Amino acid sequence: MAEQQYGADQIQILEGLEAVRKRPGMYIGSTSARGLHHLVYEIVDNAVDEALAGYCDSIEVFINEDNSITVVDDGRGIPVDIQKKAGIPAVEVVFTILHAGGKFGNGGYKVSGGLHGVGASVVNALSEWLEVQVYRDGNVYQQRYERGRTMYPLKIVGTCSPDQHGTRVSFLPDKEIFEETVFDYDTLKMRLRETAFLTKNLKIVLHDEREEKHEHTFHYEGGIKEFVSYLNKGKTPLYENVLYCEGTKDGVYVEVSMQHNDSYTENIYTFVNNINTPEGGTHLTGFKNALTKTFNDYARKNKLLKENEDSLSGEDIREGLTAIVSVKVEEPQFEGQTKQKLGNSEARGAVDNIVSEQLTYYLEQNPTAAKAMCEKSIMAQRARAAARKARDLTRRKSALEGMALPGKLADCSDKNPENCEIYIVEGDSAGGSAKTARSRATQAILPLRGKILNVEKARMDKVYANAEIKAMITAFGTGIHDDFDISKLRYHKIIIMTDADVDGAHISTLLLTFIYRFMPELIKQGYVYLAQPPLYKIEKNKRVWYAYSDEELNSILMDIGRDNSNKIQRYKGLGEMDAEQLWETTMDPERRILLRVTMDEETTSEVDLTFTTLMGDQVEPRREFIENNAKKVKNLDI
Repeated sequence: MAEQQYGADQIQILEGLEAVRKRPGMYIGSTSARGLHHLVYEIVDNAVDEALAGYCDSIEVFINEDNSITVVDDGRGIPVDIQKKAGIPAVEVVFTILHAGGKFGNGGYKVSGGLHGVGASVVNALSEWLEVQVYRDGNVYQQRYERGRTMYPLKIVGTCSPDQHGTRVSFLPDKEIFEETVFDYDTLKMRLRETAFLTKNLKIVLHDEREEKHEHTFHYEGGIKEFVSYLNKGKTPLYENVLYCEGTKDGVYVEVSMQHNDSYTENIYTFVNNINTPEGGTHLTGFKNALTKTFNDYARKNKLLKENEDSLSGEDIREGLTAIVSVKVEEPQFEGQTKQKLGNSEARGAVDNIVSEQLTYYLEQNPTAAKAMCEKSIMAQRARAAARKARDLTRRKSALEGMALPGKLADCSDKNPENCEIYIVEGDSAGGSAKTARSRATQAILPLRGKILNVEKARMDKVYANAEIKAMITAFGTGIHDDFDISKLRYHKIIIMTDADVDGAHISTLLLTFIYRFMPELIKQGYVYLAQPPLYKIEKNKRVWYAYSDEELNSILMDIGRDNSNKIQRYKGLGEMDAEQLWETTMDPERRILLRVTMDEETTSEVDLTFTTLMGDQVEPRREFIENNAKKVKNLDI
């Protein structure tokens, strides 16, 4: 084998934005739909930074007919004078040089959402074309780039009122880079709504100029107070007013809003300079400390907790709490590769101090609300003690029986989790077919009886007492909540397999609600799937076809001809298929269709709200959701 040369000539230097085009995932996470939408966020975040600095009141985002994006703001307008070090206009520096911008000191921005200062130049590098217009000093300046290369020097293309100022950026994502180049209106809508909540008084308008015209305006004078009300709209609040704390300490600006509701789940969302921090960090620690300390002090002082009773745990106090913790920090420091956890020590002290002081005052001034919160926490404490006994009993049993698996589980023989998958199947008849059809080496079957408990409406003790949920917890092997350990997962594919009808969809939703609330990491790491059984079986001249949608059925009938010799069977449930049919349509890894369940951590609050709306007690938000989304539903059985 000839020896390969490895010398100085093999060391590449990627000029300018070539590095971004070569390794786009390093800069925007991925080249999937998620990375595509990230381009919009980068440009919008630059405009939001102008709003945080006090110079921008309005942002408009357009999805144009050709699927390009235009973002218009009324900020100061990117500077157009020559940047001395680069020798080109500042606006060209921003769009063509990595790690350039007004966010690295020198007084450009006090706080900013741009973590790395790469936003505008990365969007430029990954677009077929990008055009920027700046309105400043009575002139309209323009420059165009194609795949990151400057097409002409910055030029004046018109005049504007001396009072007019701002920036207009249009770009078309590059099909050579992205797997998907069609923007999803709802994805952008969710992110822009969240951005508007976090920046009170900023107006953001989203326009869709494609075939189905849409428009939404987001403008919240109450900021994160309105955010909490929005997230709680599918629940019953324990008290009328949303609590709000605000202040600055040690250079950290803190905003916190919160309200308890009658549910059993806690939903706390944390942000730094308007950037979501799904893994929390020092600001979240400070908030939890303040909450636990202040509530216990109040409960003891007002004899709501007896002397011999244990103090309330943080979990007890946070049951049914919806809260937003938003801090602004001049120099944010993030922990870990993903930059999703704040590390600034001063943020912990600032949040703790401001929340403790203002929450103490609120509780003293609002004794009725304070009593309702404390009583809910005490009830949670008792339920948690019952749940702990049930959990300890389960653990002791498991230890005595050598981690005995549920009797109804037909396990697979392969013990390497990477090769193994478990089908969660509803009903004994479908379970029987699946057990016969499966590949015994790698496919496990867990049949469930009927609809499982709706965990959105149940306390922990009820969850631990439910036989179907216990069977899943034991089979998966990871434990739940604080005991959760992903390394103990026994199957790398958890496949929900239900009938292709309304009841089946409801069971799938109940199962997803359980996994999302108690083992969200399984979804985040891509281990959860939905099986896709066929809707139709078509027979003609002893040949068989399967169709998974009405469109596919029509396509098959177009190919084979529509006549009376077709026998078309509409499957109502998995039990209608024999083992061989179930294998070849739904379980054979070579031929089946699986949908992976994913979640975008940048819009977790919207995911939470969807589960609450669909599975919570309130009927009106559910009706509204169904009315708004009914037109998207296909193959609905009535």
